Amino acid sequence: MTRAELITALIEKYPDVNHSDIDEAVREIFELMIKTLSDSQRIEIRGFGSFEVRVREPRVAHNPKTGQRVEVTERRVVHFKPGVDLREKVNTFKDNSLMD
Repeated sequence: MTRAELITALIEKYPDVNHSDIDEAVREIFELMIKTLSDSQRIEIRGFGSFEVRVREPRVAHNPKTGQRVEVTERRVVHFKPGVDLREKVNTFKDNSLMD
């Protein structure tokens, strides 16, 4: 699901709410999440999961095409850990489609 699809689904679910307000709310939520993670803070949404920034240590990798050694510097990556409710819900669907 893309951001646009999420906004469209919310507009369909809440037809009484102004479309631009829904669009702005979704965009603001994602902006706040980006800001929080870029400040190396953790985000926890009960029943859904948690996001945190992890540091990958520098390492030596190999270019698979040439076999040449490549120095990879330290970097930060976002890690998502699904919550129990989300894991259970995903595992209950045999065809992995989200039905109501």
